Amino acid sequence: MSATGTSRPEQVESKGLKDGALGLTSAVVVGVASTAPAYSLAASLGFIVVGGTLAAGVKAPGIVLLAFIPMYLIAVAYQELNKAEPDCGTTFTWATRAFGPITGWMGGWGIIVADVIVMANLAAIAGAYSFTFVGSFGLPQVAELANNTVATTIAGLLWIAVMTWICYRGIEISARLQYVLLSFEVLILIFFAVFALVKVYTGNAEPYSLIPQWNWFNPFTLDFSQTIAPAMLTAIFIYWGWDTAVSINEETKDPGKTPGRAAIISTLLLLATYAVVTVAAIAFAGVGDKGIGLANPDNSNDVFAAIGPTLFGGGVVGSILMALLGFSILTSASASTQTTILPTARTALSMAAYKAIPERFARIHPKFLTPTWSTIGMGIVSAVFYLIFTFISPVLLNALIGSIGLMIAFYYGLTGFACVWYYRKTLFTSFRHAIMRGLFPLVGGIMLLWVFVYGLINFAAPDWLVDDNGKNVTIFGIGAEAVVGIGGLLIGVVLMGIWWWRKPDYFRGRTLPRRSDDLVLAPAGGPSFGLPDSGREATLIAPDLSNLPPGRIAVNAETLEPVEEPSELPPADPSLPRDPEHNPDLRRSADHDRKDDA
Repeated sequence: MSATGTSRPEQVESKGLKDGALGLTSAVVVGVASTAPAYSLAASLGFIVVGGTLAAGVKAPGIVLLAFIPMYLIAVAYQELNKAEPDCGTTFTWATRAFGPITGWMGGWGIIVADVIVMANLAAIAGAYSFTFVGSFGLPQVAELANNTVATTIAGLLWIAVMTWICYRGIEISARLQYVLLSFEVLILIFFAVFALVKVYTGNAEPYSLIPQWNWFNPFTLDFSQTIAPAMLTAIFIYWGWDTAVSINEETKDPGKTPGRAAIISTLLLLATYAVVTVAAIAFAGVGDKGIGLANPDNSNDVFAAIGPTLFGGGVVGSILMALLGFSILTSASASTQTTILPTARTALSMAAYKAIPERFARIHPKFLTPTWSTIGMGIVSAVFYLIFTFISPVLLNALIGSIGLMIAFYYGLTGFACVWYYRKTLFTSFRHAIMRGLFPLVGGIMLLWVFVYGLINFAAPDWLVDDNGKNVTIFGIGAEAVVGIGGLLIGVVLMGIWWWRKPDYFRGRTLPRRSDDLVLAPAGGPSFGLPDSGREATLIAPDLSNLPPGRIAVNAETLEPVEEPSELPPADPSLPRDPEHNPDLRRSADHDRKDDA
């Protein structure tokens, strides 16, 4: 798959996935479902309200809005890089193109390890809520199994197996299931928010309920280090997952445009959903530390379960509504389990196709056109990690969210920096490029780099996470969240070193070479270049070859490969005229051509 329109034997033209299977709507559904909105809010809203040393309180919606900013900026980076190369490896492929094989490999590993870790947490939630939902139909003995570690572990393993099988069977059946699960989940969330707000505004809520205020969305009145920063670590987690919409780019219609648009739309839909539900929950429950107040630590693990009985009341109707609310969290966790397998399998597929990991992971099912080894391997590894974490301590599963936050900041931030570096030579050819390919990805990358460093320092503190008995959750005396997060990356370094020793082609740039988006005019004698001080300046050629002189050849500036067909790398900027007379960039190229001919 060469952006220049040529190929070499060791390069990959197609990975065998089913192209054109999904449209924009399906990609958005997969992107939003991957974030597990109901589960993410249920498990994270309480921690966002509590914040750090000082509570965020009613300013929690502001924290949610603030966390959206780096997510949107990185979504822009995904969109722009996907225009250049719609590869299912996403960060792995793009970081390799921009920075080289080592950085790219670690970017791909960051995706894999984050998804494997979160699968353990999602499986635990899905397993517990399976019993909670069934028990809500007058079966208290079944509901009690939600607190039984053995029962929930078995149920969680079954969920992993089922979702792995669905992903194995094909991308279309996966997308259809997501339509059903996400539709139910979002409808319940909207119903919850509307029900709570109607009660508040009609005066039928609780004495501690609050009327929403616009200043709830302004977090900058809070202390940065003691409130905003700790709350942001959790708030960023609730947005994670929209990049699945891009990881299925090779299976969507118009892969250069649709996945990027789906990523942007997904983040905006998530912001709207989270803002409404967060405001509604705070307005009804308040931010007190007693009863159903969102600052009550007893409610942090599931704010919906705490608020629901008071909001919906008793009786048959209340029980039904509570059952539906619980079912929405179950469908949310199970849907996210499925959509977590999708990007991991495709990242592994891309890495294997470029010989960065064993090539067997690039195998495609001849009928279903899905990754075989990558999909099944993801399910098996997730199950093993789930058992390991559960065996060590069920409390450790709570530590995984912080560890995942480190992984999110790592590979999302890396993607932002990769976008800037990949397009570095053409950033200032237009105002749009400077903003969308330079400023936005750079700011997003810097914000997430700060989140990574700040989170690592805090997570390493022995008393950052404590269990129900007040005992510190540590590994080797260091905070468990930091150990799991950094340990996951270090395992990747070891595996990368082993594979480099065994199969060095990828690491020597033979299968996935570095490059930028530049095309230049080849000298008349062929695609060879003089010394840097030869005094000859290479002429930039537009990707669509519109300013290529007759009889001449364009080559990729980094790989020196000849370009024979027009490309949309990068897409033409509609703000610039296409004729040299009014476009200064094309006019300069034309001037160089005339000098060369002379």
